[in-house]
Amino acid sequence: MDKEIFYSDATALAGLIRRRDLSPVEVMQAHLDRIDATNPEINAIVTMADDAMKHARAAEAAVMRGDELGPLHGVPFTVKDSIDTAGVMTQRGSPIFKGRLPAEDATSVARLKRAGGILLAKTNLPEFSYWIESDNLLSGRSNNPWDVTRTPGGSSGGESAAIAAGMSPLGLGTDLAISVRGPAAQTGITSMKATHGSVPMTGIWPRAPRRFWHVGPMARSIRDIALAFSQLAGPDGHDAFSSNAPVYRDRLPFTPSRPLRIGWMTGPGFGPVDPEVAAIVKSAAEALQGPGVMVEQVGIAALERDFALDVFNRIHVMEMKPAFAAATAGRHPDELYKMAKTMLSLPDTSMADFIEAEQAAERLRDGFEAYFAQYDALITHVLPIPAHKHGVDRFVIDGQEVDATYLQGATVPLNVTGLPGIALPFGKSQGMPVNVQIVGKWHAESLILHIASLLEAVSPMRGLHPSL
Repeated sequence: MDKEIFYSDATALAGLIRRRDLSPVEVMQAHLDRIDATNPEINAIVTMADDAMKHARAAEAAVMRGDELGPLHGVPFTVKDSIDTAGVMTQRGSPIFKGRLPAEDATSVARLKRAGGILLAKTNLPEFSYWIESDNLLSGRSNNPWDVTRTPGGSSGGESAAIAAGMSPLGLGTDLAISVRGPAAQTGITSMKATHGSVPMTGIWPRAPRRFWHVGPMARSIRDIALAFSQLAGPDGHDAFSSNAPVYRDRLPFTPSRPLRIGWMTGPGFGPVDPEVAAIVKSAAEALQGPGVMVEQVGIAALERDFALDVFNRIHVMEMKPAFAAATAGRHPDELYKMAKTMLSLPDTSMADFIEAEQAAERLRDGFEAYFAQYDALITHVLPIPAHKHGVDRFVIDGQEVDATYLQGATVPLNVTGLPGIALPFGKSQGMPVNVQIVGKWHAESLILHIASLLEAVSPMRGLHPSL
């Protein structure tokens, strides 16, 4: 029975609790037991919320009293350790913030709690949420539950590993260039980076800059992503980027008002892609073809003119380096890990390069706008390869040698432009999950969630979990 609980999605658990088929206490205990059994090997969970069982008992009492219940009533959730949680340590993967205890929840955490969710634990990440592997001096390295010799990704790698392993049904991650979609792809779960500003970043480091930053839901089903997003979206009066964000309440199902036209591509403009991954993208796109959906291979000229990863790097070094400098000022070098040292050592972007990169970002936005004038969505890969071995920083992909930053080639365009994207498992390569990415125009979350649900229904990965 425990396996049926810890591999059930959040929507199913909420329904079982509401119908009194399961109690919140049983659900919480099953996940606590699962953490005890699997976390020593995976190292996804870094801090437990000590009052989780107390809140589960309170949630059970509310059910028995017949109180009005929120859509996530009694359901545990986990949170990446860069997101503030009141009374539960948020240490950002760095000895500099060891023992840091926030007084308030981040807006995203508060909203999941208001929906009835119960904070279970905090999950691992790279130092300052800043790399494609979840490893740091404070809490060590997280491992992929499909193969512990491989990474679960970064920066939300602890979160992806916890959900994939059944330690949590639902979680929150952050995404600067790859970080909710990449880890989801490496562990075979689902995630969404919504339109920039849709979910407030209040209570998440860094406060500035946050032009490319997002916070988003991670789960094992598209319906859970839709449910979580319905609770997370909308302005909070603090994050100015969220001031014009619509409140999403559609959930699923969603019915398009007309036939859909969907394009798919794996390049050019994303960098090299492994042929097996490219074939999975093609098969996912072809699976959508049918009544009411027209699918064809496409190209986007703007991505070929301006390589989004290069554009991103020139802008964000200029913007992020001061944040790193402020956080590490006066600290001993032994308190800094790889990426803080790397960021601080990078040469400043010249003003001329910065201005050109800003203009390139505008060209990319215009290019996607032109694409979405003709198409409703875009299907791409998330990563050019499946989850890689720990510590690898150079790869040969389709005959081309590249550094590790190239893994962000298909994800970072959505951070530069602010467009929404969903990561969804749709196959395997080297025995590891491979996800596809569904991209929509600004604030088209309802549509891309609908498309993702269609793909989920026919995915070869449906119902598969790591054999832990």
